[in-house]
Amino acid sequence: MNAPLKRPGWDVYFMDIAHVVKTRSNCSRRQVAAVIVRDHRIISTGYNGTPRGIRNCAEGGCPRCAGTAPSGSDLDECICCHAEENAITQSAYHGIALQGAVIYSTMSPCLTCAKMIINSGIREVIYEEEYCFNEQTRKLLHEGEVRFRHLIR
Repeated sequence: MNAPLKRPGWDVYFMDIAHVVKTRSNCSRRQVAAVIVRDHRIISTGYNGTPRGIRNCAEGGCPRCAGTAPSGSDLDECICCHAEENAITQSAYHGIALQGAVIYSTMSPCLTCAKMIINSGIREVIYEEEYCFNEQTRKLLHEGEVRFRHLIR
């Protein structure tokens, strides 16, 4: 008799896929990805980087990322889109509704992405690494009735 298969749970499965998606990131500072899922099916992916048709960040497309600004500073100068933002806008671009979906992200969402998550109808955020996940963002997601949880392996 064969040994039972060791299959990952859904959270680990989709987060592992997010780690593959982030290899497409063109940001020179940090690689982040998001995978949006409904009914255990992937409906959209996104990674951070410059907008469609704009020179890649890693090729000098984003002056802020090419500069020496410390992590977390001068973000209003960054032209890169966040992974969650790209996954949500890709859905819109292709006419895919997100109501009731779950988003897996390799990093916790910022305040702007949290607002997009709420407005898109996503019901849950599962993230792996915490980055600037402040109290305001947490409160907003809670008030918007979006569950969030930290996936710890």
